Amino acid sequence: MKTIIISTLALTAITFAACNNQQATHEAQHTDSSAAAHHEAASAEKPMATIKPQFTDVNPTAAASIKAVVDGYLQLENGLAADDDAAAAKAGKVMSEALAKFDASSLTPEQQKIYVANKDDLKEHAEHISKNAGNIAHQREHFAEMSEDIYDLVKAFGGGEPLYHIHCPMYDNNKGAWWLSKSAEIKNPYMGAKMPTCGVVEQLIQ
Repeated sequence: MKTIIISTLALTAITFAACNNQQATHEAQHTDSSAAAHHEAASAEKPMATIKPQFTDVNPTAAASIKAVVDGYLQLENGLAADDDAAAAKAGKVMSEALAKFDASSLTPEQQKIYVANKDDLKEHAEHISKNAGNIAHQREHFAEMSEDIYDLVKAFGGGEPLYHIHCPMYDNNKGAWWLSKSAEIKNPYMGAKMPTCGVVEQLIQ
């Protein structure tokens, strides 16, 4: 029966198979090494793309401000991956403060256009997350939307270090969501301990 189930899953879409297999692993109390093997197989089927930021002439002060925003985001990612709503709320506040201090005057008009298009949404999501300790599901909803905006910023300006763009196909009833991480090792901020390594690395931004 176990062989039949695994064979059937092999016919499904590869990223869904990886995460569904991990869920089955969790429920059946299989070993972590088995779940890791499923994930590695999924990742091998979808090669990671490497991209460069759009702008290479970002003012150093502005680049440092962007890195401060990204650092707050990465703290938030770690808090959610650990199912720690209090840490996520604290990181949301760090991110809000970094955005409030951001001086976009040193950006070129083209750069300002991208920053302005994303800053208000980032502020809103960071504030909601900071005020919702105790409601990690709501924090994750805002994190999913925030991740789209932070991705736009990092694609344009970089994040001060290489960052991985990772997809979780299982979040929000299989609608899926993305996030950024400084590590290619999957620590899923949407599923937490339920499915910690569910996800596929799709891009490296460096």
